Amino acid sequence: MGFLGFLLLGLIAGAIAKAILPGKQGGGWLATLLLGVVGALLGGWLGGVLFHAPLQDFFSLQTWLLAILGSLVVLLVYGLVVGRGKRA
Repeated sequence: MGFLGFLLLGLIAGAIAKAILPGKQGGGWLATLLLGVVGALLGGWLGGVLFHAPLQDFFSLQTWLLAILGSLVVLLVYGLVVGRGKRA
């Protein structure tokens, strides 16, 4: 998968993760892109380590599911970190 394909995957995975999570998450499209790309990296790494999953194909359902799950984890952690700063 090329660099632009990876960025597109991260953006879409981040947007889907934001739509799945309840509540209001801050950040615009740039934050969504960054969190999605980090989540896609995390999901791809965990998928490779735990399941020995090949993630080279952009149109693979396995690639998308791992990217979305990784983005969900990153968004949850981001929400916990940012949420604590607002309460103090």
